[in-house]
Amino acid sequence: MKMMIMLLLCVLCYVSCKDEEMEEPPLEKPVEEGFYFGADLSYVNQILDHGGVYKDNGAVQNPYKIFKDHGANVIRLRLWHNPAWTKQVYGASGTQLYNDLADVSKAIASAKEQSLQVLLDVHYSDTWADPGKQEIPAAWRDIKDINVLKDSVYNYTSKVFHYLETRDLIPDLVQIGNETNCGMLYTNAVAGFPACNVCEGEWQRMGIVVNSAIKAVKDITPTSTVKTKIVLHVADPKNVDWWFSNMTDPAKGNVNDFDIIGFSYYPLWHTTVSPDQLSTGVSDFKNKFGKQIMILETAYPWTTAGDDNYNNLFGGHTPLTGYPYSKKGQYDLMVKITQEVMDGGGQ
Repeated sequence: MKMMIMLLLCVLCYVSCKDEEMEEPPLEKPVEEGFYFGADLSYVNQILDHGGVYKDNGAVQNPYKIFKDHGANVIRLRLWHNPAWTKQVYGASGTQLYNDLADVSKAIASAKEQSLQVLLDVHYSDTWADPGKQEIPAAWRDIKDINVLKDSVYNYTSKVFHYLETRDLIPDLVQIGNETNCGMLYTNAVAGFPACNVCEGEWQRMGIVVNSAIKAVKDITPTSTVKTKIVLHVADPKNVDWWFSNMTDPAKGNVNDFDIIGFSYYPLWHTTVSPDQLSTGVSDFKNKFGKQIMILETAYPWTTAGDDNYNNLFGGHTPLTGYPYSKKGQYDLMVKITQEVMDGGGQ
């Protein structure tokens, strides 16, 4: 199979590091129909608003165009329910929210101007949702009935898609939740809240909420020229079989009306599956569940040297064998991961 030299759909970690010279390898444009290459550009509007610039070969350029020119065909954008804190962090100089519906709509429009597809990552939270936390939106914290929560999720999702439809901004793909290993809407739940924590056995509640969100998307898209694909997302490939077996089980989650199984793969953290084993895992997931398979997030450092006062997510780990912390090491691993996903029949 022809090698595609681009990054998988991944989260970009914005860090300042000391530069290292490396001749950029020749790029090949994706040629396989239906294979997604891209990056999460959720920070772009915020960076541009606060003085950041993006350059390609030393020239300031539209960041969406940069990714398009280098072979990307999709971008991911996170959506938070009411992220008021993103304005407050700037104090008196804060003028707007980021990663709310208005900001995301602006980003979708910029992406579509470059003919990029869009994956909308709906967190169903006012802040980051991940395996360690699934904060309940402040507006929903006093809910006591699963049917009220179901309706709230439906109405919110429907409102988002109606808003985007009227602006011709319907996304090509949508995530129902982000890294929902233990479910959604459960962190710091008050007494009586119908938390959807599958690690505590609440598969039916989780299924009710997810199916409600899916229905909201499906109720809008029949009239849209864009037929949005539904993505469910967990972190670490070791969790895929367990999670999707339970979520699709009619006696548990009973969620089957979706298109894509997505997972995060950070090889320095997700150590039970090596890069060499990815193709087998992807193939097994695809054959068992009959869904498309995507890696939604991945990352690997090209240096451990910091050049700012921010914390580093990586640095204390031993490099993977054959992939040193260098630009070439990072590049080679991204190529390896891409080829493994392709060999397994993933997207």
